[in-house]
Amino acid sequence: MPQTPDYIRIADEITDDVRSGKVQPGDKLPSIADMSHRFEVSSSTIQMVYVRLEALRVIRRHQGKGIFITDPKTWMRKP
Repeated sequence: MPQTPDYIRIADEITDDVRSGKVQPGDKLPSIADMSHRFEVSSSTIQMVYVRLEALRVIRRHQGKGIFITDPKTWMRKP
């Protein structure tokens, strides 16, 4: 059975954290460096996580301010 790629597993974990209330809409996500350290993956993997979450509208990037969780009602589909 093939293993789920790290970027999908991490993206799913972040969306699960939002659904469980551990992370709230409007919360700022840690930096790519902090996230790569937390999940013990490369920064390019975290970049892929953020690209996936942004495509699903789970996060929104604000230039110079950070990356923020959006309201689950605005998500494209259930990730």
